[in-house]
Amino acid sequence: MMIENKVRDVVKNLKPYVPGKSKEEIVRNYGIKPEDIIKLGSNENPWGASPKIKEEILKEIPKIHQYPEPVNPILMEELSKFLNVGKDNIIVGGDGADEIIDTIFRTFVDDGDEVIIPIPTFTQYRVSATIHNAKIKYAKYDKEKGFKLDVDSVLNNITDKTKVIFLCTPNNPTGNIIDNRDIEKIINVTDALVVIDHAYIEYAKKEYDWTQKAPEYDNVIVLRTFSKVFGLAGMRVGYGVGNKKIINYMMRVKPIFSLTRLSQVCAITALRDREFFERCVKDGIKSREMLYNGLKKFKDIKVYPSEANYLLVELKTMKSKEFCEELLKRGVIVRDCSSFDGLGDNYVRVSIGTFEEIEKFLKILKEIIN
Repeated sequence: MMIENKVRDVVKNLKPYVPGKSKEEIVRNYGIKPEDIIKLGSNENPWGASPKIKEEILKEIPKIHQYPEPVNPILMEELSKFLNVGKDNIIVGGDGADEIIDTIFRTFVDDGDEVIIPIPTFTQYRVSATIHNAKIKYAKYDKEKGFKLDVDSVLNNITDKTKVIFLCTPNNPTGNIIDNRDIEKIINVTDALVVIDHAYIEYAKKEYDWTQKAPEYDNVIVLRTFSKVFGLAGMRVGYGVGNKKIINYMMRVKPIFSLTRLSQVCAITALRDREFFERCVKDGIKSREMLYNGLKKFKDIKVYPSEANYLLVELKTMKSKEFCEELLKRGVIVRDCSSFDGLGDNYVRVSIGTFEEIEKFLKILKEIIN
């Protein structure tokens, strides 16, 4: 019997998530030295993680034969202080915010339930919804208005079968925030769970942050991550913030030991090194502005303003695949956005880099554009 006959139809038909390219892939495929590669494709912190982490990892290595604590009280205490919310309002996952997204579906969504996803946005929402046999209803970010959320497209899709609504703010890949009044409007007209994805909120203005407000609502959870400004993408630590009832139900289905001993230590140390965190936020915003101002000078591209650590770029004379290939030949990785639902084949996303990397990238871009 062919194993294909046993595979779920939804998996056979699933369009998989397309991640950004790694440095290792470029080394293999193009023969470029790792130190010559500029990675501006995965929205990472180009300055890395806190230098204090290495020493703490070495201390923890003798214990890696032992299971980690399912809920690390030190990590919860540090997160509680960092966020100014109660420990009972926090759930932490070991596969970044992706695990929290999957846990939301496992907790709230039955076969055939509806979820609303405005597009273009983070692809993992669609992937998880499809795997869990949810019916996806697409809303939209309005390109003609700088990808502002079309709030009516969300409201008009809400029914009594709606279980979850995803609002990514700052939105990936467009970089724009969702107006607080629009978020409140959505929350107040439904009892569906409203997921506010704040993966990049550290780079945005304080007034857009819903983290401390989330526990006040019965139907709101905020997603956060250590993969961006904290520089721990390789450790895969994400978390959610909501009221105690939501967190309690999600904890019943979350994988027990998904957070490793090393990832816990890294997260705790990153939270304690506030000086490094604040410097990365400041330099990240400076890098974003440097990149934005540089890209604005090219008449053959359009760059969109951003509150995140990346910029969406619309290409006027090239397709994204061709554009990315020309950059890869020169050792530069950016994100081809043609795999994002709701975008065409002439968009790329460019992450922040060190100031030296941004200067080098803009010089290389001049060669390609001209």
